[in-house]
Amino acid sequence: MLAYFAENHDSPMATTPEVKTAVRDLLRHGGFKPTGRNKPASEYLRQAVDKGWFGPDKGINLAVDLCNVVSLHSGIPISVLDAHLAVQGWSITIAAQDASYAFNPAGQVIDIGGLVVFNDAAGPCGGPVKDSQRTKTHEATTMTLSIIWGTEALPGRSAAIYEWYTALVKGCGLRVQEVAVEHLDPA
Repeated sequence: MLAYFAENHDSPMATTPEVKTAVRDLLRHGGFKPTGRNKPASEYLRQAVDKGWFGPDKGINLAVDLCNVVSLHSGIPISVLDAHLAVQGWSITIAAQDASYAFNPAGQVIDIGGLVVFNDAAGPCGGPVKDSQRTKTHEATTMTLSIIWGTEALPGRSAAIYEWYTALVKGCGLRVQEVAVEHLDPA
C-alpha cells in the first residue's frame, strides 16, 4: 500500500526541507541526536520507499499502512501502537537520559535519552524515531493508538495531518476516537 500511495496518489501535502528541519529540531528539544539510525521515522520511510523496500505485497496492517502513507507525504513521524498493549496512564515527556527500549522482535535496543516520547504506565513505549516492540501492532491488533509527532514550528500542519489521516481511516470503514494524553514537558 505504501509504495502504491507514494507513486500513485495525490497527497494534500508534501514534505519540504523546512519540515525536515522542524522535525529534527523537535527531536533535539531534550538533547536527543536525530542522526544515522536515530533519524525521524518519516525520513526512514522516504528512504525505504526510494529503495523499493515497500511493494504492493509488503503491507504491515491497515492502521500502520495508512499511518505510513500520511507520514511519508507529510514528513511528520506518526506512531501507531496497539491500544490494548499500551497500559492506561498515558503521557508525553522527554525521556530520561538513560532510557531505552527494544524496538524489534530481535530485541535490538534504541537509546531514547532526551527524546520526546509517549509513555504508558509501564514506561516509554513510542516515539518519533522507533516505537517499542512491547506496544507494536501485530496480526491480532483490534484497536490502535496513533500519535502525530507534530511541532509548533509548523503552524497548522498537525491539524491538517490529523484531518487527512482520520479521513483515510474513516474511509476504510474504521472508527476514530480522540483520547486525552497528558503532556509533561520538564523543559
